[in-house]
Amino acid sequence: QVQLVESGGGFVQPGASLKLSCVASGFTIDSYAMSWYRQTSGKGRQPVAGISSTGGITTSPDSVKGRFTISRDNRKNTVYLQMDNLKPEDTAVYYCNARRTGYEHWGQGTQVTVSS
Repeated sequence: QVQLVESGGGFVQPGASLKLSCVASGFTIDSYAMSWYRQTSGKGRQPVAGISSTGGITTSPDSVKGRFTISRDNRKNTVYLQMDNLKPEDTAVYYCNARRTGYEHWGQGTQVTVSS
C-alpha cells in the first residue's frame, strides 16, 4: 500500500522551530520530486518547499525563504522540513507530496500551530 505519513507537527510559540518528517512506504522516493505544501481553512494548498529527486535542487517561496529548509534521505525513504523562526502566519496543515511523471502521492497532513 502506497503511503506518505507526516509527523512532527505541534503547537509552538513564535520564534520556535519544528522539524517535520514524511516517511514513504509502498514505493521508493528516489525517483520522485518531493515537496511540502500547506493549507489553511478556506484556502487551497500552497507549496512551501520542493526538492529534486537527487536533492540537488530545492525551491521555496519568498514567504519562507531563509526559514524553511527541505532535505531528503533516500536511504530512509524520508523527506524533512526544518522550520525555524516560526511565525503565526505559518499556522496550517502541512502535507507531503511525491511526484513523478504519471504518479503523484499525498500524505494525510500534520497540523502546525504557531501562537503566543
